[in-house]
Amino acid sequence: QVQLVQSGGGLVQPGDSLKLSCAASGGPISNYHMGWFRQSPGKEREFVAAFRRSNSNPFHADSVKGRFTISRDVAKNTIYLQMTSLKPEDTALYVCGASRSLYYSDPASYNYWGQGTQVTVSS
Repeated sequence: QVQLVQSGGGLVQPGDSLKLSCAASGGPISNYHMGWFRQSPGKEREFVAAFRRSNSNPFHADSVKGRFTISRDVAKNTIYLQMTSLKPEDTALYVCGASRSLYYSDPASYNYWGQGTQVTVSS
């Protein structure tokens, strides 16, 4: 069983940058889709970025493309989300997940989740 432990997050101003980490244990991240999602109060969990299992190419949602970058360190069994040019609408609970299902961008396909970390963008 995969366990995911997140770090990072916090309160930043518009235009700032922030980096989130998600360390996995219990299995190599290359065996799973590894993704970042975010959720705001009253909204559904939204896909942000992911690596498909056994594929080193990253995928990003259009809403964050060019500002956010997912990366991974296979040796550390960790994925990251580098966020730049943050906007107030990026404010959300950010959660990393691992999936062995077919779809990498559907949160319903994810089997394991990190504890979540709050990102608040406000002046």
